[in-house]
Amino acid sequence: MSVENKVVVITGGSSGIGEATAKLALTRGAKVVVGSRNEEKLERMADEVDHPENFAYKLTDVTKKDQVQALVDLAIDKFGKLDVIYNNAGIMPQGPVDDPNKLSEWQAILDTNIMGVLNGIVAAVPQMKKQGHGLIMATDSVAGHVVYPGSAVYNGSKYAVKAIMEGLRQEQHKNGIKTGVVSPGSVNTNLMSTIHDDTIRKGIEDTSNSTKNGWLSSEDIAELAVFMMSQPENVDINEILVRPTDQDI
Repeated sequence: MSVENKVVVITGGSSGIGEATAKLALTRGAKVVVGSRNEEKLERMADEVDHPENFAYKLTDVTKKDQVQALVDLAIDKFGKLDVIYNNAGIMPQGPVDDPNKLSEWQAILDTNIMGVLNGIVAAVPQMKKQGHGLIMATDSVAGHVVYPGSAVYNGSKYAVKAIMEGLRQEQHKNGIKTGVVSPGSVNTNLMSTIHDDTIRKGIEDTSNSTKNGWLSSEDIAELAVFMMSQPENVDINEILVRPTDQDI
């Protein structure tokens, strides 16, 4: 089992889980192409990564279909194939469902967490069908398994990702295309910065401070993502659900 010489595209790849996964895959011999909205961070990664000859990046907003397609095209043009696309980009605004001031945030969740995954799927499937193999991944969440107050729209987006990925598996497995989702619990990343409701963010931080040292790290999730990528063609790990040991929900 190995990712050596596999071509891996990662969205949301300049920080957190995406960055950790990109760096780990590179150290294990993959060729990695990263997309992100933060060009400064992408440039920094290019300067810092091991094996820069196996790394490429492109400014990418996953809500824009053409930009996701351009990222996939870059991988194919530079490295000749596409073995894995990891649709990792996501945001986590919180708040009550009926708050009319949150509608723009709800739209952003739908555009990023759901349409971003669909844009990645549409960009990757033709090449993978042509090759006769490929793995399409997404970052889901424990929030795609349980619903809690103040997070219903985010929960809904993550339930949707899980359903979309299972539907994709059923539609494409005969073409040799595998699917997998990584569903983490609390991870110590900058995702919390996308919560714009100060009360909810503070509540999460207050209840988590005593156990934050026990949260999962981006590197923990990267190990699992690369493990999923490393499987032979006849093995399809459809979901990894992982929580910190002391997480309640």
